[in-house]
Amino acid sequence: MAIRWGICSAGKISHDFTVALKTLPQEDHQVVAVAARNLQRAEEFAQKHNIPTVYGSYEELARDPNIDVVYVGTIHPHHLSVGMLLMNAKKNVLIEKPLAMNLREVQELVATAKMNDVFLMEAVWTRFFPASLEISRLLSQETVGEVKMVRADFGVPLLNTPRSVEKELGGGALLDIGIYCLQFVLMVYGGEKPECIQATGVCLDTGVDESMVITLKFSRGRLAVCTCTVAVELPNDAIINGAKGAIKVPAHMWCPTSLIVNGKETPYPVPEPYLPLNFINSTGMRYEAEEVRQCLLKGLKESSRMSHADSALLAEIMDEARRQVGVVYSQDRQ
Repeated sequence: MAIRWGICSAGKISHDFTVALKTLPQEDHQVVAVAARNLQRAEEFAQKHNIPTVYGSYEELARDPNIDVVYVGTIHPHHLSVGMLLMNAKKNVLIEKPLAMNLREVQELVATAKMNDVFLMEAVWTRFFPASLEISRLLSQETVGEVKMVRADFGVPLLNTPRSVEKELGGGALLDIGIYCLQFVLMVYGGEKPECIQATGVCLDTGVDESMVITLKFSRGRLAVCTCTVAVELPNDAIINGAKGAIKVPAHMWCPTSLIVNGKETPYPVPEPYLPLNFINSTGMRYEAEEVRQCLLKGLKESSRMSHADSALLAEIMDEARRQVGVVYSQDRQ
């Protein structure tokens, strides 16, 4: 049975997600509607992607009875209000990362999902890549022994991109790209809460973080270091060091297409897109979409691989890191 998708917001990431869906079998996934606050943008998006139904408001999308799940690709500050609107209309949702601006908003979204008995997942697409599944398998088999150290870097020059630097648009390196480094560490350490979080960073004149380094200490003396920046290009790789070896994720660690395990490299290519993409390896969003389908077919309300608890812990760590660096959003004051 095909899962019927609604697309909420007609921006760049929604374009890439829709292209990724088209790499999956049509009998499994269909895009049936798109909504944007600007009807003309929604119509252009629908024409480009051959989507039958178009709405000029998110409220109309929420009321459409012929949708199984909605992908929310709005900017982060709108995730809470749009997510609540959709879930209160009994819609299952896949909300782009970060799930919300802070832990309080994440908890509100999770509570709304439970109250309405609908599926909710944060779209941390990285977790569902074949390379990421292989990392989890290797760790469960202790291929590199007990892991003692994890490092993850993500840095790209985005200082000329408004949504990455403007506070009211949810800008800042941590929420935009540092989240990928943190989620990687939490995936490796099995969703365990760190004993200690130390963050240092540099802020822009807009009040958001340009760069941040976060050191995490876990039980049994295990450490992790995450570095993120919107100022310069970093190596953008990740490495897991254990007592018996290492697993390296070459660039780009947030959408991995190969792994190097104890010196031996294995490729995990993603499919070619049918339309040009805005972001690298975006057809890899197909894996999170298929996870949503599998959860819905089983009647699950959350994914065990990116659970509500995983999203809450991620938000909690980011809140603490921002507190230490001095990044405060209007959403934090409510």
